[in-house]
Amino acid sequence: MNVKTSVLEDLRQAQPQLRSQTYFKSSLIALSHAMEDQVLAGDSSPLVIATFQQERFYRLEANRYSRIAQATNQVYVLAAPESDFSNHSGQYETIAFNPDEPLSQEWNLVVLGRNYGTCLVCQEGDIPEGESRWLGQTQLEIDTARRFEGIWSFDRDVSCFVAGQLLKRIVHYRPELAEKIAQARRDYGINDRPPEPQVPITQEGLGMNPGPFAERLITYLQAGQYKLLKAYRSIAAQEEQERLVNSITTAIRQSLDPQEILKVAVGELGKALNVCRCLVYRCKETDATATIVHEYAAPGIQSLVGETWALVDNPLFQEAIERQSGVFLEDTDDPLNTRMESLARLLQQPNAQDWLNQQAQRWKIGAWLMMPILYRGKLLGILELHHCQGCPHHWSDDEVALVNTITIQMGTGLIQAETYAYLEDLNQQLEALERTRSNLIAITGHELRTPLSTIQICLESLASEPDMPAELQKVMLNTALVDAERLRELVQDFLTLSRFESGRVEWNLEPLSLDECIDLAMSGVKARYGGESLPELIVDIPPDLPLVQADGEWLVQVLGKLLDNACKFTPGGGSITIRATPMGYRLLKVTVADTGRGIEPARVEDIFERFYQEEGALRRTTGGTGLGLAICRQAIQRWGGQVWAESEGKDCGSRFHFTIPTEDEATPRGASSTAVKGLSAPPKSRRSR
Repeated sequence: MNVKTSVLEDLRQAQPQLRSQTYFKSSLIALSHAMEDQVLAGDSSPLVIATFQQERFYRLEANRYSRIAQATNQVYVLAAPESDFSNHSGQYETIAFNPDEPLSQEWNLVVLGRNYGTCLVCQEGDIPEGESRWLGQTQLEIDTARRFEGIWSFDRDVSCFVAGQLLKRIVHYRPELAEKIAQARRDYGINDRPPEPQVPITQEGLGMNPGPFAERLITYLQAGQYKLLKAYRSIAAQEEQERLVNSITTAIRQSLDPQEILKVAVGELGKALNVCRCLVYRCKETDATATIVHEYAAPGIQSLVGETWALVDNPLFQEAIERQSGVFLEDTDDPLNTRMESLARLLQQPNAQDWLNQQAQRWKIGAWLMMPILYRGKLLGILELHHCQGCPHHWSDDEVALVNTITIQMGTGLIQAETYAYLEDLNQQLEALERTRSNLIAITGHELRTPLSTIQICLESLASEPDMPAELQKVMLNTALVDAERLRELVQDFLTLSRFESGRVEWNLEPLSLDECIDLAMSGVKARYGGESLPELIVDIPPDLPLVQADGEWLVQVLGKLLDNACKFTPGGGSITIRATPMGYRLLKVTVADTGRGIEPARVEDIFERFYQEEGALRRTTGGTGLGLAICRQAIQRWGGQVWAESEGKDCGSRFHFTIPTEDEATPRGASSTAVKGLSAPPKSRRSR
């Protein structure tokens, strides 16, 4: 015997004229109980065979079948075992079948008397696609909305055939019952012949003919179940909307990142509405184009991420901006057939429909919904939903309302995120200003107090000691002059930085020899340090470099400040090397490298900040205001260059790089006799102290 086919399939093959219909689980429960109640009412010892898909379903009816067994000794219950259900002979026979066979998907019940018979043969169907989103597997197992397809018959021959098929399966699983089942076959007239088509037998007094009342009862149960399904769908749709809104709201609260908000919104919405494509982009009302960054695309759908999306000629975009609400097309192949009259009028304008058709063909769009992301009337972006070309879609009011709700949440979230980012930026600026203020007070106090004290002491000594030896007077005057120069440089640095930040610096760009500017800067450093021991200064520049295009005075200042900075942190036995190499088209890279104290890698960016002192304002071993590198950065950036530093750490030396543009048409280096107007060039030296 083949247990791989279902009882319903066997019945259809034996009597193909029987028509199946759809039943809900609640209807099958009512029918089964009605058939079982006939036995409980005292009917004459019928044969009862029932199959349960799983043991847990049988447990719900176990007490009921104990009562049925008191009315007849021919009761057989079949179920797929889960815990302790097994083959057993007790009040009635239990048969455990293989969970992989078709019985695990069937609902079968046979009540067969000596003069009548009724049977219910059903097989569970698949979940309809429209309901699969809101009926989960666990919920489905206990849901009265489960659907079955099958046959309910009061034809005794049909019932005998179904009983025979089930008895074969019982013998297959429990061969020891063969004699008892053979007796049942003889008592109830069960044979293996296919049933002959006939009119159902009416057994007066037994009440087994369903009649009009029973038919109406089943119809009433089915209609009620359809209403219940409709209510389930409505509740599930509302829950889906709430879940979607909550997920996006949660993303907003957790991240406050505009990109994360947009990414979560398109992903959740695209899956919830089962669209082919859901995309979002930031834009303003005046933008001609927008770039698509975030998108949900169903499998096999062309991605639009990175594409430039036209806005100025887009009639949907124009209508959405005008209406300040969503617009949609249900069929791009017939755009004039739309529920939105204002959009239909807009599409009748010249080129509007042609543009729309072109875009729909290019990106395979069959149905199109566009919803603006607004906050207090300000456009922040656009959310779009697409269905594939050739698949028109009716945008329901619920769908449009859901998309509108999502865009409201997105608008609020984007404004919150932007406000948060703006506040973070303001906080960083305030912290930078506070650091600048603290550094300014500490540095200026230290840098002003020390030279002023020295000058005051020198002048008081000269004034109070008229008989002071001439040599000592000269020392006093030189000391006062040196500290006065320190004060002048400090004030000059403040004024220079102020001029840069206020944009009051005038530039005199001209072709210059970089070699001559380096020599001038080195001469200034040597003069500044006087007889002090300096590191070895090395110039390593190719002889064929083109002229640079810069302001000579500022270029010399930049080189001088970089050399001065290197001298401060490089001991006398070290070296400082200046290199220049071409870097790309019309650009030179100048490097000032030293073998000095070095910089912590984490601080190579901080050293260009105003008043930055690596050692602290009041405990450093070298002088200075911390403005030199800040001025260098301002000057280099003004002529379109970049400046950066590199160091491997403490005692590993430092390398300062900056770029400078070259002359449009490079001329021989000998063509320029003077590097900087008004300054004379000293004799060139490649290696000096």
